[in-house]
Amino acid sequence: MHTVQQILKWKQANEIWAITPDATVFDAIQSMADRRAGALLVMEGPALKGIISERDYAREVILKGRASRSTLVHEIMSAKVVSVPSSCAVRDALALMTEKHIRHLPVVDDNRVIGVVSIGDLVKDVINFQQSTIEQLESYIRGETGAVTSVWPPSGAGEKRSH
Repeated sequence: MHTVQQILKWKQANEIWAITPDATVFDAIQSMADRRAGALLVMEGPALKGIISERDYAREVILKGRASRSTLVHEIMSAKVVSVPSSCAVRDALALMTEKHIRHLPVVDDNRVIGVVSIGDLVKDVINFQQSTIEQLESYIRGETGAVTSVWPPSGAGEKRSH
């Protein structure tokens, strides 16, 4: 099984999509729309302060009748951010996301955010890993010798993905 670091590598996730806590929710939603992302990290400089998602917007702005142009990000963000180190196994990251009911997981090494993985990124890796295992077993059963081509990294590796 792979690590979260390997997922970030094939995603080529060099850019951290973030917004400041004092920005308006409108600006956050506009930024998510521009990037086709479901969430943004909330950061002050290099410090991770929270995460804001489309769910936060729906629950804390739309359903409560608030105005997105006058509501600030820090008022609705999730301040208790669940994160993992880059050495975390994909399986463990998936289990954590399932347990915490979250779809976006910041990756933090030495108190520095190095990327974000989505549940979709992790599920795709698990599926590709399982497909590779199936192909290897089928090859073994057929008595084929020689290398089996792996399906990892996933097809489309290097494409820009939303967080």
